[in-house]
Amino acid sequence: MSTYRDFTHRGSARATVLRTVGTRERRSHLTAPRVPTVGIDIGGTKVMAGVVDADGNILEQLRTETPDKSKSPKVVEDTIVELVLDLSDRHDVHAVGIGAAGWVDADRSKVLFAPHLAWRDEPLRDALASRLVVPVMVDNDANTAAWAEWRFGAGRGEDHLVMITLGTGIGGAILEDGQVKRGKYGVAGEFGHMQVVPGGHRCPCGNRGCWEQYSSGNALVREAKELAAADSPVAHGIIERVKGNIPDITGPLITELAREGDAMCVELLQDIGQWLGVGIANLAAALDPSCFVIGGGVSAADDLLIGPARDAFKRHLTGRGYRPEARIAKAQLGPEAGMVGAADLARLVARRFRRANRRRVERYERYAQIYDQAASTIRNTRSTRTS
Repeated sequence: MSTYRDFTHRGSARATVLRTVGTRERRSHLTAPRVPTVGIDIGGTKVMAGVVDADGNILEQLRTETPDKSKSPKVVEDTIVELVLDLSDRHDVHAVGIGAAGWVDADRSKVLFAPHLAWRDEPLRDALASRLVVPVMVDNDANTAAWAEWRFGAGRGEDHLVMITLGTGIGGAILEDGQVKRGKYGVAGEFGHMQVVPGGHRCPCGNRGCWEQYSSGNALVREAKELAAADSPVAHGIIERVKGNIPDITGPLITELAREGDAMCVELLQDIGQWLGVGIANLAAALDPSCFVIGGGVSAADDLLIGPARDAFKRHLTGRGYRPEARIAKAQLGPEAGMVGAADLARLVARRFRRANRRRVERYERYAQIYDQAASTIRNTRSTRTS
Protein backbone atom coordinates (compact mmCIF):
# COMPACT_ATOMS: atom_id res chain seq x y z
CA MET A 1 0.00 0.00 0.00
CA SER A 2 1.39 3.38 -0.94
CA THR A 3 1.90 6.13 1.60
CA TYR A 4 0.30 9.54 1.38
CA ARG A 5 2.21 12.16 -0.57
CA ASP A 6 1.53 15.74 -1.51
CA PHE A 7 -0.12 15.63 -4.91
CA THR A 8 -1.55 19.14 -4.79
CA HIS A 9 0.60 20.46 -7.63
CA ARG A 10 -0.16 17.39 -9.74
CA GLY A 11 -3.89 17.46 -8.96
CA SER A 12 -4.24 21.07 -10.08
CA ALA A 13 -2.54 20.23 -13.36
CA ARG A 14 -4.86 17.29 -13.98
CA ALA A 15 -8.15 19.08 -14.42
CA THR A 16 -11.12 18.18 -16.55
CA VAL A 17 -14.83 18.00 -15.90
CA LEU A 18 -17.30 15.66 -17.55
CA ARG A 19 -20.92 16.76 -17.23
CA THR A 20 -22.89 13.95 -18.78
CA VAL A 21 -23.00 10.16 -18.73
CA GLY A 22 -24.77 8.05 -21.35
CA THR A 23 -27.98 6.37 -20.27
CA ARG A 24 -28.15 3.67 -22.92
CA GLU A 25 -25.78 1.43 -21.05
CA ARG A 26 -26.43 -1.88 -22.73
CA ARG A 27 -25.82 -0.51 -26.20
CA SER A 28 -22.90 1.62 -25.01
CA HIS A 29 -20.87 -1.05 -23.24
CA LEU A 30 -20.62 -3.08 -26.45
CA THR A 31 -18.79 -0.23 -28.18
CA ALA A 32 -16.95 1.24 -25.21
CA PRO A 33 -13.18 1.61 -25.70
CA ARG A 34 -11.14 -1.33 -24.43
CA VAL A 35 -8.98 0.83 -22.20
CA PRO A 36 -8.01 0.48 -18.53
CA THR A 37 -10.06 2.43 -16.02
CA VAL A 38 -9.98 2.83 -12.24
CA GLY A 39 -12.80 1.64 -10.01
CA ILE A 40 -13.20 2.95 -6.46
CA ASP A 41 -15.37 1.22 -3.84
CA ILE A 42 -16.03 3.44 -0.82
CA GLY A 43 -17.48 1.77 2.25
CA GLY A 44 -17.79 2.61 5.90
CA THR A 45 -14.46 0.99 6.81
CA LYS A 46 -12.39 0.82 3.60
CA VAL A 47 -11.63 2.53 0.32
CA MET A 48 -10.63 0.03 -2.37
CA ALA A 49 -9.19 1.14 -5.72
CA GLY A 50 -8.15 -0.93 -8.70
CA VAL A 51 -7.19 -0.68 -12.35
CA VAL A 52 -9.55 -2.89 -14.35
CA ASP A 53 -9.30 -3.90 -18.01
CA ALA A 54 -12.16 -4.29 -20.48
CA ASP A 55 -12.63 -7.98 -19.56
CA GLY A 56 -13.11 -7.25 -15.86
CA ASN A 57 -9.60 -8.33 -14.85
CA ILE A 58 -8.00 -6.41 -11.97
CA LEU A 59 -4.52 -5.30 -13.06
CA GLU A 60 -3.57 -3.69 -9.74
CA GLN A 61 -5.42 -3.05 -6.51
CA LEU A 62 -4.86 -0.72 -3.56
CA ARG A 63 -6.74 -0.50 -0.29
CA THR A 64 -6.78 1.91 2.65
CA GLU A 65 -9.00 2.64 5.61
CA THR A 66 -11.89 5.03 5.18
CA PRO A 67 -11.15 8.32 6.97
CA ASP A 68 -13.24 8.81 10.08
CA LYS A 69 -16.77 9.97 9.28
CA SER A 70 -16.41 12.94 11.64
CA LYS A 71 -13.87 14.50 9.28
CA SER A 72 -14.78 16.79 6.40
CA PRO A 73 -15.84 15.28 3.05
CA LYS A 74 -12.62 16.66 1.56
CA VAL A 75 -10.60 14.15 3.60
CA VAL A 76 -12.27 11.26 1.76
CA GLU A 77 -11.89 13.13 -1.53
CA ASP A 78 -8.15 13.53 -0.86
CA THR A 79 -7.89 9.79 -0.20
CA ILE A 80 -9.55 8.98 -3.53
CA VAL A 81 -7.32 11.41 -5.44
CA GLU A 82 -4.22 9.93 -3.80
CA LEU A 83 -5.17 6.41 -4.83
CA VAL A 84 -6.03 7.38 -8.41
CA LEU A 85 -2.83 9.34 -8.92
CA ASP A 86 -0.80 6.53 -7.39
CA LEU A 87 -2.30 4.02 -9.85
CA SER A 88 -1.90 6.49 -12.71
CA ASP A 89 1.86 6.46 -12.17
CA ARG A 90 1.93 2.86 -13.43
CA HIS A 91 -1.13 2.60 -15.69
CA ASP A 92 -2.62 4.57 -18.57
CA VAL A 93 -5.93 5.37 -16.87
CA HIS A 94 -8.74 6.75 -19.04
CA ALA A 95 -11.59 7.26 -16.54
CA VAL A 96 -12.52 6.78 -12.89
CA GLY A 97 -15.70 5.16 -11.55
CA ILE A 98 -16.84 5.62 -7.95
CA GLY A 99 -19.13 3.17 -6.15
CA ALA A 100 -20.30 4.97 -3.02
CA ALA A 101 -22.17 3.47 -0.07
CA GLY A 102 -24.97 6.01 -0.08
CA TRP A 103 -27.74 7.59 -2.09
CA VAL A 104 -26.56 9.06 -5.39
CA ASP A 105 -28.78 11.41 -7.40
CA ALA A 106 -30.21 10.49 -10.80
CA ASP A 107 -27.53 12.52 -12.63
CA ARG A 108 -24.84 10.51 -10.84
CA SER A 109 -23.10 13.67 -9.75
CA LYS A 110 -23.99 14.11 -6.05
CA VAL A 111 -24.01 11.82 -3.05
CA LEU A 112 -27.28 12.83 -1.41
CA PHE A 113 -26.64 10.93 1.81
CA ALA A 114 -24.05 8.44 3.06
CA PRO A 115 -24.80 6.74 6.38
CA HIS A 116 -21.15 6.08 7.24
CA LEU A 117 -19.55 9.28 5.89
CA ALA A 118 -20.07 13.03 6.26
CA TRP A 119 -21.55 13.37 2.76
CA ARG A 120 -24.77 15.36 2.57
CA ASP A 121 -25.68 16.60 -0.92
CA GLU A 122 -21.98 16.33 -1.77
CA PRO A 123 -21.03 17.19 -5.42
CA LEU A 124 -18.51 14.36 -5.51
CA ARG A 125 -18.23 13.87 -9.28
CA ASP A 126 -17.36 17.48 -10.08
CA ALA A 127 -15.11 17.84 -7.04
CA LEU A 128 -13.02 14.87 -8.17
CA ALA A 129 -13.16 15.61 -11.89
CA SER A 130 -11.72 19.08 -11.25
CA ARG A 131 -8.64 17.48 -9.69
CA LEU A 132 -8.02 14.60 -12.08
CA VAL A 133 -6.98 14.41 -15.71
CA VAL A 134 -9.71 11.87 -16.53
CA PRO A 135 -13.54 12.00 -16.35
CA VAL A 136 -15.35 10.67 -13.29
CA MET A 137 -18.55 8.61 -12.87
CA VAL A 138 -20.34 8.26 -9.49
CA ASP A 139 -22.96 5.63 -8.63
CA ASN A 140 -24.33 3.67 -5.69
CA ASP A 141 -22.07 0.76 -4.73
CA ALA A 142 -24.86 -1.82 -5.05
CA ASN A 143 -25.54 -0.60 -8.60
CA THR A 144 -21.88 -0.98 -9.54
CA ALA A 145 -21.71 -4.45 -7.97
CA ALA A 146 -24.83 -5.56 -9.86
CA TRP A 147 -23.39 -4.23 -13.11
CA ALA A 148 -20.19 -6.23 -12.53
CA GLU A 149 -22.11 -9.44 -11.84
CA TRP A 150 -24.21 -8.89 -14.97
CA ARG A 151 -21.17 -8.23 -17.14
CA PHE A 152 -18.66 -10.70 -15.71
CA GLY A 153 -20.21 -12.81 -12.96
CA ALA A 154 -23.27 -14.75 -11.84
CA GLY A 155 -25.73 -12.62 -13.82
CA ARG A 156 -24.23 -13.03 -17.28
CA GLY A 157 -26.89 -13.61 -19.93
CA GLU A 158 -29.76 -12.38 -17.74
CA ASP A 159 -32.10 -9.67 -19.06
CA HIS A 160 -33.88 -9.02 -15.75
CA LEU A 161 -31.65 -9.22 -12.69
CA VAL A 162 -31.99 -8.13 -9.07
CA MET A 163 -28.97 -8.06 -6.81
CA ILE A 164 -29.17 -8.26 -3.03
CA THR A 165 -26.06 -7.25 -1.06
CA LEU A 166 -25.97 -8.57 2.50
CA GLY A 167 -23.50 -6.74 4.67
CA THR A 168 -23.97 -4.55 7.71
CA GLY A 169 -27.40 -3.85 6.21
CA ILE A 170 -29.07 -4.79 2.94
CA GLY A 171 -28.50 -3.00 -0.33
CA GLY A 172 -29.75 -3.83 -3.76
CA ALA A 173 -29.96 -2.98 -7.43
CA ILE A 174 -32.20 -3.66 -10.42
CA LEU A 175 -31.06 -4.30 -14.00
CA GLU A 176 -33.51 -4.59 -16.88
CA ASP A 177 -32.41 -5.11 -20.48
CA GLY A 178 -28.89 -4.17 -19.56
CA GLN A 179 -29.73 -0.89 -17.86
CA VAL A 180 -29.45 -0.08 -14.16
CA LYS A 181 -32.83 1.12 -12.93
CA ARG A 182 -32.08 4.01 -10.58
CA GLY A 183 -35.56 5.47 -10.22
CA LYS A 184 -36.72 9.04 -10.70
CA TYR A 185 -34.45 10.40 -7.96
CA GLY A 186 -31.62 7.87 -8.20
CA VAL A 187 -32.32 5.97 -4.97
CA ALA A 188 -34.07 2.81 -6.21
CA GLY A 189 -32.94 -0.51 -4.78
CA GLU A 190 -32.99 0.31 -1.06
CA PHE A 191 -34.61 -3.05 -0.39
CA GLY A 192 -33.25 -3.30 3.14
CA HIS A 193 -35.83 -0.79 4.33
CA MET A 194 -38.91 -2.63 3.16
CA GLN A 195 -41.06 -3.25 6.24
CA VAL A 196 -41.46 -7.00 6.83
CA VAL A 197 -42.47 -6.99 10.52
CA PRO A 198 -44.80 -4.14 11.54
CA GLY A 199 -43.67 -2.81 14.90
CA GLY A 200 -40.54 -4.98 14.80
CA HIS A 201 -36.92 -4.17 15.62
CA ARG A 202 -36.00 -0.50 15.45
CA CYS A 203 -33.87 0.31 12.39
CA PRO A 204 -31.25 3.11 12.24
CA CYS A 205 -33.32 4.60 9.39
CA GLY A 206 -35.93 5.51 12.03
CA ASN A 207 -38.58 2.92 11.15
CA ARG A 208 -39.38 -0.43 12.72
CA GLY A 209 -39.38 -3.90 11.21
CA CYS A 210 -37.13 -3.22 8.21
CA TRP A 211 -35.96 -6.27 6.27
CA GLU A 212 -32.31 -5.67 7.12
CA GLN A 213 -33.13 -6.01 10.82
CA TYR A 214 -33.86 -9.69 10.15
CA SER A 215 -31.58 -10.68 7.30
CA SER A 216 -28.20 -8.95 7.43
CA GLY A 217 -24.81 -9.10 9.09
CA ASN A 218 -26.05 -6.87 11.89
CA ALA A 219 -29.06 -9.12 12.51
CA LEU A 220 -26.86 -12.22 12.57
CA VAL A 221 -24.42 -10.74 15.10
CA ARG A 222 -27.20 -9.22 17.22
CA GLU A 223 -28.91 -12.58 17.67
CA ALA A 224 -25.65 -14.34 18.53
CA LYS A 225 -24.69 -11.69 21.09
CA GLU A 226 -28.12 -11.82 22.74
CA LEU A 227 -27.86 -15.57 23.20
CA ALA A 228 -24.31 -15.29 24.48
CA ALA A 229 -25.21 -12.49 26.88
CA ALA A 230 -28.04 -14.63 28.27
CA ASP A 231 -25.49 -17.44 28.77
CA SER A 232 -27.70 -19.75 26.75
CA PRO A 233 -26.47 -23.37 26.70
CA VAL A 234 -26.58 -23.29 22.88
CA ALA A 235 -24.12 -20.38 22.87
CA HIS A 236 -21.33 -22.05 24.84
CA GLY A 237 -19.34 -22.84 21.72
CA ILE A 238 -19.10 -19.24 20.56
CA ILE A 239 -18.59 -18.00 24.15
CA GLU A 240 -15.57 -20.27 24.47
CA ARG A 241 -14.21 -19.14 21.10
CA VAL A 242 -14.24 -15.45 22.14
CA LYS A 243 -13.12 -16.34 25.69
CA GLY A 244 -16.20 -14.74 27.18
CA ASN A 245 -15.64 -11.39 25.45
CA ILE A 246 -19.05 -11.05 23.77
CA PRO A 247 -18.19 -7.84 21.81
CA ASP A 248 -15.68 -9.95 19.85
CA ILE A 249 -18.47 -11.93 18.18
CA THR A 250 -18.52 -11.16 14.45
CA GLY A 251 -20.32 -12.38 11.37
CA PRO A 252 -17.27 -14.13 9.89
CA LEU A 253 -16.74 -15.95 13.21
CA ILE A 254 -20.35 -17.16 13.20
CA THR A 255 -19.92 -18.43 9.64
CA GLU A 256 -16.67 -20.17 10.56
CA LEU A 257 -18.28 -21.95 13.52
CA ALA A 258 -21.29 -22.91 11.41
CA ARG A 259 -18.98 -24.57 8.90
CA GLU A 260 -17.42 -26.47 11.82
CA GLY A 261 -20.88 -27.73 12.78
CA ASP A 262 -21.79 -25.45 15.70
CA ALA A 263 -25.54 -25.97 16.03
CA MET A 264 -26.40 -22.45 17.19
CA CYS A 265 -24.47 -20.77 14.37
CA VAL A 266 -26.02 -23.08 11.79
CA GLU A 267 -29.46 -22.22 13.13
CA LEU A 268 -28.77 -18.49 13.11
CA LEU A 269 -27.71 -18.61 9.47
CA GLN A 270 -30.83 -20.62 8.66
CA ASP A 271 -32.96 -17.92 10.32
CA ILE A 272 -31.22 -15.19 8.35
CA GLY A 273 -31.61 -17.24 5.17
CA GLN A 274 -35.31 -17.79 5.74
CA TRP A 275 -35.91 -14.07 6.15
CA LEU A 276 -33.83 -13.53 3.02
CA GLY A 277 -36.14 -15.89 1.12
CA VAL A 278 -39.25 -14.06 2.38
CA GLY A 279 -37.88 -10.74 1.15
CA ILE A 280 -36.87 -12.19 -2.21
CA ALA A 281 -40.38 -13.60 -2.68
CA ASN A 282 -41.78 -10.11 -2.07
CA LEU A 283 -39.40 -8.65 -4.62
CA ALA A 284 -40.35 -11.35 -7.12
CA ALA A 285 -44.00 -10.36 -6.73
CA ALA A 286 -43.13 -6.73 -7.44
CA LEU A 287 -40.37 -7.00 -10.05
CA ASP A 288 -40.57 -10.53 -11.56
CA PRO A 289 -36.86 -10.86 -12.44
CA SER A 290 -35.29 -13.95 -13.98
CA CYS A 291 -32.41 -14.02 -11.48
CA PHE A 292 -31.53 -12.91 -7.97
CA VAL A 293 -27.81 -12.54 -7.27
CA ILE A 294 -26.86 -12.63 -3.57
CA GLY A 295 -23.65 -10.78 -2.69
CA GLY A 296 -22.06 -8.97 0.23
CA GLY A 297 -20.02 -10.30 3.12
CA VAL A 298 -22.76 -12.49 4.62
CA SER A 299 -23.07 -14.43 1.34
CA ALA A 300 -19.72 -16.06 2.20
CA ALA A 301 -21.80 -18.55 4.20
CA ASP A 302 -22.75 -20.13 0.84
CA ASP A 303 -25.44 -22.83 1.12
CA LEU A 304 -25.69 -22.43 4.89
CA LEU A 305 -27.48 -19.18 4.00
CA ILE A 306 -28.64 -19.53 0.39
CA GLY A 307 -30.10 -23.03 0.85
CA PRO A 308 -32.65 -21.87 3.47
CA ALA A 309 -33.29 -18.75 1.36
CA ARG A 310 -34.24 -20.87 -1.65
CA ASP A 311 -36.57 -23.01 0.49
CA ALA A 312 -38.31 -19.96 2.00
CA PHE A 313 -38.57 -18.33 -1.42
CA LYS A 314 -40.42 -21.35 -2.81
CA ARG A 315 -42.80 -21.40 0.19
CA HIS A 316 -43.67 -17.69 0.04
CA LEU A 317 -43.66 -17.01 -3.70
CA THR A 318 -46.97 -15.63 -4.93
CA GLY A 319 -48.59 -18.05 -7.38
CA ARG A 320 -46.09 -20.77 -6.51
CA GLY A 321 -46.52 -23.84 -8.65
CA TYR A 322 -48.14 -21.86 -11.45
CA ARG A 323 -45.36 -19.50 -12.51
CA PRO A 324 -41.68 -19.70 -13.48
CA GLU A 325 -39.31 -19.30 -10.52
CA ALA A 326 -36.38 -16.93 -10.63
CA ARG A 327 -32.92 -18.38 -10.26
CA ILE A 328 -31.13 -17.54 -6.98
CA ALA A 329 -27.34 -17.48 -7.35
CA LYS A 330 -24.44 -16.46 -5.17
CA ALA A 331 -22.36 -13.57 -6.53
CA GLN A 332 -19.10 -14.66 -8.14
CA LEU A 333 -16.89 -11.58 -7.93
CA GLY A 334 -16.71 -11.28 -4.15
CA PRO A 335 -15.84 -8.01 -2.41
CA GLU A 336 -14.26 -6.63 -5.59
CA ALA A 337 -17.59 -6.54 -7.47
CA GLY A 338 -18.36 -2.90 -6.67
CA MET A 339 -14.89 -1.80 -7.73
CA VAL A 340 -14.97 -3.79 -10.98
CA GLY A 341 -18.46 -2.53 -11.84
CA ALA A 342 -17.53 1.09 -11.17
CA ALA A 343 -14.52 0.78 -13.45
CA ASP A 344 -16.59 -0.81 -16.22
CA LEU A 345 -19.30 1.85 -16.03
CA ALA A 346 -16.58 4.49 -16.16
CA ARG A 347 -15.42 2.98 -19.45
CA LEU A 348 -18.61 4.34 -21.04
CA VAL A 349 -17.52 7.79 -19.90
CA ALA A 350 -14.04 7.21 -21.32
CA ARG A 351 -15.52 6.75 -24.79
CA ARG A 352 -17.11 10.21 -24.68
CA PHE A 353 -13.90 11.67 -23.31
CA ARG A 354 -11.84 10.06 -26.08
CA ARG A 355 -14.23 11.35 -28.72
CA ALA A 356 -13.96 14.88 -27.35
CA ASN A 357 -10.16 14.60 -27.34
CA ARG A 358 -10.18 13.26 -30.88
CA ARG A 359 -12.29 16.21 -32.05
CA ARG A 360 -9.87 18.61 -30.38
CA VAL A 361 -6.93 16.89 -32.07
CA GLU A 362 -8.69 17.01 -35.43
CA ARG A 363 -9.39 20.73 -35.00
CA TYR A 364 -5.78 21.33 -34.06
CA GLU A 365 -4.58 19.41 -37.11
CA ARG A 366 -6.89 21.40 -39.38
CA TYR A 367 -5.70 24.69 -37.91
CA ALA A 368 -2.11 23.55 -38.21
CA GLN A 369 -2.67 22.63 -41.85
CA ILE A 370 -4.27 26.01 -42.56
CA TYR A 371 -1.39 27.74 -40.79
CA ASP A 372 1.19 25.76 -42.76
CA GLN A 373 -0.56 26.58 -46.04
CA ALA A 374 -0.71 30.29 -45.15
CA ALA A 375 2.93 30.30 -44.08
CA SER A 376 3.92 28.56 -47.31
CA THR A 377 1.99 31.13 -49.35
CA ILE A 378 3.70 33.99 -47.54
CA ARG A 379 7.13 32.46 -48.07
CA ASN A 380 6.43 31.94 -51.79
CA THR A 381 5.20 35.52 -52.15
CA ARG A 382 8.30 36.92 -50.44
CA SER A 383 10.54 34.71 -52.58
CA THR A 384 8.87 35.98 -55.77
CA ARG A 385 9.27 39.61 -54.73
CA THR A 386 12.93 39.07 -53.87
CA SER A 387 13.69 37.45 -57.18
